[in-house]
Amino acid sequence: MTTDQPNNPTHGVTLEMMLTHLVNIYGWDELSDMTKIKAFAVNPSIKSGLNFIRKTPWGKKKIEDLYRDCLKK
Repeated sequence: MTTDQPNNPTHGVTLEMMLTHLVNIYGWDELSDMTKIKAFAVNPSIKSGLNFIRKTPWGKKKIEDLYRDCLKK
Protein backbone atom coordinates (compact mmCIF):
# COMPACT_ATOMS: atom_id res chain seq x y z
CA MET A 1 0.00 0.00 0.00
CA THR A 2 1.68 3.19 -1.16
CA THR A 3 0.52 6.62 -0.16
CA ASP A 4 1.24 9.89 -1.88
CA GLN A 5 3.33 12.23 0.26
CA PRO A 6 3.67 15.49 -1.67
CA ASN A 7 5.01 17.43 1.33
CA ASN A 8 7.74 14.93 2.16
CA PRO A 9 10.84 15.52 0.00
CA THR A 10 12.53 12.40 1.38
CA HIS A 11 9.71 10.02 0.49
CA GLY A 12 11.12 7.30 -1.75
CA VAL A 13 14.72 8.48 -1.28
CA THR A 14 17.04 6.00 0.39
CA LEU A 15 19.75 6.94 2.86
CA GLU A 16 22.30 5.81 0.29
CA MET A 17 20.84 8.20 -2.28
CA MET A 18 20.85 11.05 0.25
CA LEU A 19 24.44 10.40 1.33
CA THR A 20 25.67 10.06 -2.24
CA HIS A 21 23.97 13.33 -3.18
CA LEU A 22 25.50 15.15 -0.21
CA VAL A 23 28.99 13.77 -0.89
CA ASN A 24 28.72 14.90 -4.51
CA ILE A 25 27.78 18.41 -3.41
CA TYR A 26 29.98 18.94 -0.35
CA GLY A 27 32.68 16.26 -0.44
CA TRP A 28 33.74 14.17 2.55
CA ASP A 29 35.76 16.87 4.31
CA GLU A 30 33.02 19.47 4.32
CA LEU A 31 30.36 16.90 5.14
CA SER A 32 32.45 15.75 8.10
CA ASP A 33 32.82 19.34 9.33
CA MET A 34 29.10 20.03 8.92
CA THR A 35 27.86 16.91 10.69
CA LYS A 36 30.68 16.06 13.13
CA ILE A 37 30.38 12.41 12.09
CA LYS A 38 33.77 10.71 12.43
CA ALA A 39 32.96 8.05 9.83
CA PHE A 40 33.04 10.83 7.23
CA ALA A 41 36.52 11.96 8.30
CA VAL A 42 38.47 8.72 8.77
CA ASN A 43 38.63 6.49 5.68
CA PRO A 44 35.27 7.75 4.40
CA SER A 45 33.12 5.62 2.14
CA ILE A 46 29.44 5.35 1.40
CA LYS A 47 29.38 1.93 3.05
CA SER A 48 30.99 3.05 6.33
CA GLY A 49 28.86 6.20 6.41
CA LEU A 50 25.68 4.21 5.89
CA ASN A 51 26.65 1.73 8.61
CA PHE A 52 27.04 4.58 11.07
CA ILE A 53 23.95 6.59 10.19
CA ARG A 54 21.75 3.51 10.16
CA LYS A 55 22.84 2.67 13.71
CA THR A 56 22.57 6.15 15.21
CA PRO A 57 19.27 8.05 15.14
CA TRP A 58 21.00 11.42 15.57
CA GLY A 59 23.31 10.69 12.62
CA LYS A 60 20.39 9.70 10.44
CA LYS A 61 18.53 12.87 11.42
CA LYS A 62 21.54 15.05 10.57
CA ILE A 63 21.81 13.53 7.10
CA GLU A 64 18.07 13.79 6.44
CA ASP A 65 17.97 17.42 7.65
CA LEU A 66 21.01 18.36 5.59
CA TYR A 67 19.48 16.67 2.54
CA ARG A 68 16.22 18.59 3.00
CA ASP A 69 18.13 21.86 3.38
CA CYS A 70 20.09 21.06 0.24
CA LEU A 71 16.86 20.59 -1.73
CA LYS A 72 15.60 24.02 -0.71
CA LYS A 73 18.54 25.76 -2.39
